[in-house]
This record gives sequence, structure tokens and C-alpha cells, in this order.
Amino acid sequence: MDNKDTTHSHLLSFLNAIPPVDFCCVYGSTLHSTDPGKSTMVDYILGVSDPLQWHSENLKMNADHYASWMVLLGGAKLITNVADKLGVGVHFNPYVTWNNKMLKYGVVRMHDLIQDILNWESFYLSGRLQKPVNMLVDNLDIETINSVNLRAAVSAALLLLPPKFTEEDLYAKICSLSYMGDVRMLFAEDRNKVKKIVQGQFDLFQSMYKPFLEDYEGMKMVISCFPYLLISPHRGNCP
Repeated sequence: MDNKDTTHSHLLSFLNAIPPVDFCCVYGSTLHSTDPGKSTMVDYILGVSDPLQWHSENLKMNADHYASWMVLLGGAKLITNVADKLGVGVHFNPYVTWNNKMLKYGVVRMHDLIQDILNWESFYLSGRLQKPVNMLVDNLDIETINSVNLRAAVSAALLLLPPKFTEEDLYAKICSLSYMGDVRMLFAEDRNKVKKIVQGQFDLFQSMYKPFLEDYEGMKMVISCFPYLLISPHRGNCP
């Protein structure tokens, strides 16, 4: 088994320690780290049909994953209400130690995940899914649904870029969309974070966006014909 298969198996194995999920992806620096031995946080997004039921079950299995005050004051109901009413529908359990690794995982209702992907309602998870992720569980074919999100990201980036730009500029602009308005980028976060993400995962960005860029290449050929089509009485082929 090569390193990639070993890593995949290790990431999947965490799912045996929690209740079943309909969707799971892993993201962050640890996903494509150039130094596998380096201690980094593993980041999971978990999609479930009913967060209240899921947290109820997970509290029985992993109460230590949660903030003690949330467990004592309201349990699964409080956890779910805080995520829905004060947050963006995602509850995160950070700094979870499992199998000698530090990880955090966010739990979201599948309906909310899909609505954010399709409509950018909070632009929290949709922005995350515009960057490379490793999908481990995908029972509802989120990968296909996410194509709407990726196409929209390309369109938004093209509107924000100057007339001339490089492929790296395009991916950097796409990557930066989810950080626009994020005050952390002014203070706590690395100012070069976007550049590092794109340069470190350039091949993955290419594979993600290649189909959409090919579509835009075809559209560019059509658009370049518009002036000719408008003035030509024959409406023939583009010269």
C-alpha cells in the first residue's frame, strides 16, 4: 500500500469512531502536506440528515469532543440550536485528539450544505468546496452538485480579474472569494495564505477547474464572433 492509500485509509478510519454520515470531506494543509511527518490539524466536514439526532448519538460515543458547558447546559439540542441560530448551520468540535492526531470536524445538515452550494446562502461551505478537498463519503453525489458552485466561482473570478491574467491568478482569485470580508485576513491570518494554497495545490486546482475553463474557451470563440455576427447580413461563420 502506497502513502496515498495509507493516508486515505487513516482518514477513513476516524469515521468508525463517530455515528454514520452522508457526506465527509477532508481539507486543509494536512491534506497535501509536503512533510507527512509534520504535526498538523486534520479538518473534516461531515454532512448528516438530522444534526440533532446525530449529536445525540455522538454525545454517547464521544462526549469529550464537545465543550463541557454545552454538554451540561443543553446537550444535543443546545449544540444544534447554537449552530442554526447563531452560526451558519455548522457546529465544530476542534482540538479532538484521535489516534495520536489532532483534528477538528464540522457537522452540517445536508439540506443546508446543498443550499449553500447551489445558492451561496452563507458562502461558508460553498467557499470551502471551491478549493481542493478529499471526499471520503458522498452518498448524495455532492461532487456533481458542486459543479454548479465551481462554475459560479469561475464566473465571479473572471469578473474581478483584469483583462490579462495568468492561470495562477485565476485560481488565486477563486481561492480569495471566500476570504473577502474576513477580518482574520487583516490580522491573524497569513497575508500570503491564498498564494500558498494555490501554489501548493496548483495541479489539484487545474484538475478541478479544467472542464469549466474548457467551456469558457469555447464561449470565448463564440463571443469573439459577436461583432461579426451583428454586422454581417449573412450571419456566417466567424472569420
